[in-house]
Amino acid sequence: MRRRYLFFDIDGTLKAGGYDNAYIPESTCRAIEMLRANGHFLAIATGRSEAMARHYMRELGFENMVSDGGYGLTIEGRLVGIEPLDRELVVQLIAECQKLDMPWALQIDNSDTRVAPDERFEEFTHDVYMKTRVVSGLDVKACDTIYKAYVACLSPDERRLKSLERLPWCRFLDEYIFVEPADKGHGVRRVLDHFGAREEDAIVFGDGINDLSMFTQRWTKVAMGNACEELKACADYITTDVDKDGIWNACKELKLI
Repeated sequence: MRRRYLFFDIDGTLKAGGYDNAYIPESTCRAIEMLRANGHFLAIATGRSEAMARHYMRELGFENMVSDGGYGLTIEGRLVGIEPLDRELVVQLIAECQKLDMPWALQIDNSDTRVAPDERFEEFTHDVYMKTRVVSGLDVKACDTIYKAYVACLSPDERRLKSLERLPWCRFLDEYIFVEPADKGHGVRRVLDHFGAREEDAIVFGDGINDLSMFTQRWTKVAMGNACEELKACADYITTDVDKDGIWNACKELKLI
């Protein structure tokens, strides 16, 4: 069987049930096992930080991952590295947040915890996506490396932040925006280059807006049935919903298992 290079988003693609009742369907686990047995290359492709996605790698036995929105790379179980955001642009963004009195937080290391200068970010968001640690008097200019930034505001208040015109960002939750790398396609290409694989040998699976960067290349693009319409419009194949055997059905249709 021709070896293919498969890249899977996590939320809404591998994982069903949302944040509160997350689970990986049994048929998805079975498909992953058969794909591996058939000799295909398997990788996760997620916007999450490497630290926050690591347990999904362990749960499904993955050794390869594109993380941090395409700017983190793990090959054969080893973290190759994570490219940070443009520090000066983030400094400008936080200056705007302070001027407009918008609570903010930063991710300055590869962990499940962000830092904030006071309690206002957590009070505004009541967020459970990741931990928030208060560092009194936190100065963004003193942070050498910034992987992600978070701004607490309700839509469309983010339009007041002119710095966002030069930074990648997305709104996944009502209470705040994520300022983070958003080019999973960049990470996919790095993996293919590492192994000397051809673009036409790659297949990507996704469901959300942040998967669009993976859906503009020559490789095969699979959208879940629960995917956003923008992604479905770019897909080569649309499978069933994540909780209706979407991964299994796609792999069978594409003759991968």
